[in-house]
Amino acid sequence: MIDPTASNPTTGQPASVSSLSRLNADYQSFLKLLTAQVANQDPLAPMDSSTFVTQLAQLSQVEQSIQVNANLADISARIAGAVAMSDVQLIGRTVTVPGDQIVTPTENTRLSYQLMQPADTVSARVVMDDGTILRSFEGLPGTSGQSHELNWDGRDDAGLPVIGEGPFRLEIIATDAEGESVPYNSYTEARVESVIFGSGVPTLVLDNGSEVSSSLVARVE
Repeated sequence: MIDPTASNPTTGQPASVSSLSRLNADYQSFLKLLTAQVANQDPLAPMDSSTFVTQLAQLSQVEQSIQVNANLADISARIAGAVAMSDVQLIGRTVTVPGDQIVTPTENTRLSYQLMQPADTVSARVVMDDGTILRSFEGLPGTSGQSHELNWDGRDDAGLPVIGEGPFRLEIIATDAEGESVPYNSYTEARVESVIFGSGVPTLVLDNGSEVSSSLVARVE
């Protein structure tokens, strides 16, 4: 579903229109003042017109800048609209996104991780909210700069199917040769339930309760 309370992405346009209106009023006032001064000037001591020419040029530059900003705002709104419609097509699809939440395990629950630096030892485990370990994985790849997939068959360490829904959580334990923890990013699969719009930015609402930007989607099923 699409959130009906979403804001319109074209919020920048009225500001540009208002600025142009104010500039036009100032421009008209300036022309009236210029006309009055020229009409009442002393023929024997004519006014220096260079100052008025400079001010006219400055007004023209401001007008052009406001118009450029208005055009850019319009282009930005159109792009945001196109991205929003593309995100709507993700509703009901399964996506891989950054996170550690697993809602309903299947026979082929695909998980993955990426290490920020090389690790000497890497293991993973799927745990319940209370910390109970359901499944452990040892001897995982420790190279950095690439995604490592981890397939979970939905069974615990005893080989029994995990009954019930989560959310369960994926934990990665990675250490270097000195035993120091290595930072990582984990990725899990989730189904897109809806798209909401806040400040013109589309956000995907997933069935694991999280909300992410579509720009963070690593894979779509």
